[in-house]
Amino acid sequence: MNPALEPFINIVKAVKTVDEAETLLFDAIEPTEHVKEALSFARKAHEGQFRKSGEPYIIHPILVGAITATISSDETMVVAALLHDVVEDTACTIDEIRSRFGEDVARLVEGLTKIVEIRENELIPSGSDEKLVTSALTFRKMLVCSIDDVRVLVIKLCDRLHNMLTLDALPPKKQHRIAEETLVVYAPIAHRLGIAALKNKLEDLSFYYLFPREYAKIDDFVTSHAQDFQIKLNDFIAKVKRLMVHNGFKKDSFEVFGRVKHYYSIYLKMQRKGISIDEILDLLAIRILVPQPIDCYRSLGILHLHFKPLIARFKDYVALPKENGYQTLHTTVFDDTSIIEAQIRTFEMHKTAEFGIAAHWKYKLDEESHVNVEWLRNLQYQNESIEEFYELVKNDLYSEDISVFTPAGDQISLPRGATVLDFAYAVHTQVGERATAALVNKKAATLLTELKNGDLVRIITADEPIYHCTWIDAVKTSRAKSHMRMRCNQRRKEIDRMSAVNILMATFGISAAETEAWIAEQGVEEQIYRVARDVTFYREMVNRFNQQRKARSFIPNFLPRPMKSLRKFKFENFVIHAAEHISNVEFDYCCHPKRNDPIVAFRFGHKAVVHHKFCEKAYGLIEKHTPMLFVEWNENRLYRYRILFSLKDEKGALAKLLAFLAKIDTNLLSIKLGEGTAQSNYCEMVIESGESSLTRLRSLLERRYKVIEMVSLSDAYKQHP
Repeated sequence: MNPALEPFINIVKAVKTVDEAETLLFDAIEPTEHVKEALSFARKAHEGQFRKSGEPYIIHPILVGAITATISSDETMVVAALLHDVVEDTACTIDEIRSRFGEDVARLVEGLTKIVEIRENELIPSGSDEKLVTSALTFRKMLVCSIDDVRVLVIKLCDRLHNMLTLDALPPKKQHRIAEETLVVYAPIAHRLGIAALKNKLEDLSFYYLFPREYAKIDDFVTSHAQDFQIKLNDFIAKVKRLMVHNGFKKDSFEVFGRVKHYYSIYLKMQRKGISIDEILDLLAIRILVPQPIDCYRSLGILHLHFKPLIARFKDYVALPKENGYQTLHTTVFDDTSIIEAQIRTFEMHKTAEFGIAAHWKYKLDEESHVNVEWLRNLQYQNESIEEFYELVKNDLYSEDISVFTPAGDQISLPRGATVLDFAYAVHTQVGERATAALVNKKAATLLTELKNGDLVRIITADEPIYHCTWIDAVKTSRAKSHMRMRCNQRRKEIDRMSAVNILMATFGISAAETEAWIAEQGVEEQIYRVARDVTFYREMVNRFNQQRKARSFIPNFLPRPMKSLRKFKFENFVIHAAEHISNVEFDYCCHPKRNDPIVAFRFGHKAVVHHKFCEKAYGLIEKHTPMLFVEWNENRLYRYRILFSLKDEKGALAKLLAFLAKIDTNLLSIKLGEGTAQSNYCEMVIESGESSLTRLRSLLERRYKVIEMVSLSDAYKQHP
């Protein structure tokens, strides 16, 4: 955290009286008449109210105002922070705020009030399965409240920081719940707004309550090594300062200071790499602040010429800023026995890095700002279910960014792991819809090629839109996912409607035209697509047709032969409902549906041929009114895997493996033994298991045995070539 802000936060935490809080507020901002009036109004409104800790409630809004003033010089924000709870917790109305403090303050307070309103009503205990969905709902409403003025989010982050600083006054369950929401919702928002000072503190405070044991271990390690760390940092900083002065920097023109990385980032690195804290090489970091951007590169050259760099760790966010406005050179160097990360930035870049959007005067989405907040617009998924919203938003909110370029040199920010197709949608929706291929760094690439930082991408488009419905899970950005899902849902409904006609036509034994006429007569044109999705609705339509046949309510030749009732035919992968006998299922060569992909089935005699629902060949067959069947995946099934084991060359090794497989409830279908070396024997098996996840099963097996290769044989196209 910023060395200037960390002591301030410690002072905030120690404040116990209203007078102390007011002193801190007016140390952070000039006591103008506007601010003093808001303070007086808030004190009167909250008179007689107390927090769980027993302290006067007014201390909270005053300290939120002080935190807000520390990270932003916007007086309107500080006034709104002082008043942020009066509408929610007192008899004061938003109209009264508007008349006394103006429209700008009233709009901020109203946005903050709406966010507060949802907390108690809709935030579920952390043990609930719905907690992530609820966090998404919280986040969506926060976005809606702040879309016109992002300052609402900044003040809310300051409010949440003070709540986290005083969380020890609440019961453990509430501590856990609020800390969890802070980590899932608020810290990522701070990251997106570029406010690293708040993000890091919110993460560490949440970490303390959510993972107390892990926090204590890191704290113990850092505390016990504090003196050693400080000596190493001081020694390295002294060397860097001497070198910079020796190479032309004026002594007072730059700053260098050091720190131990914040606890939650250490914890994440331990989890990501599966290592203990004493195995982390770069716990220490320094920051070098210089006057001009060119000085960043001069400083980098000095470091690299005098300390051996780890080139793989070098990142240039000065030339290629992150989407949240972050600009810094990152490098990691060896210093004697230490490895130290260095971050090099200008003083202005440092202000933006620590305080993000709050460091500047302009906050609205239609105004220029040092910080790009276009992502806020892109997260307004009002037409998505809350589950889909959470899936979409987490990719945009939680991931680190890369920068890639158009042939014209325009920079596009994408989440790490994004594909060429994500890039195409980021350029323009129509480019994404028509994308067929691409050139990445002037070399041919597929649309699912993963992009790297600095790639130059050119999209090749078709004349007409193309459906990429099988690739929704492969793209990373919410923009691509939401547009693809919207178009594919429309396409799927169209295919289901056409398929429903063909299924009923085949079941009734009449023509497509006669089927369409019957559907119109029943008045179910808008619902008929459900025949291809819902077997209950399909049976309802068949029963209705049978009843009319018995009543002879239409022309006799409308039904040339007697009806047959629907029967269920179970196969290894599928369940088919049909009036005709179905003896077997086959798969065409044109598409490869995997389990739970949307599928369709065509009837050829007593055989069913299954295609992916979005297969082009299947669409052609549907248009020709080929007889079709109702098909769904068989949920109760075993999954087949081919596994190559390496067994130790010892007596009874195979018997032990077979016993272990039986113990974890798998069926052995085949076994092939190979010639082994002196150390090991190779054994290939095909097994059946109720475990659908190859990753989970492999992890279980590798606890006891060395698995050389493991392949799932349960995909439809692998079972039936």
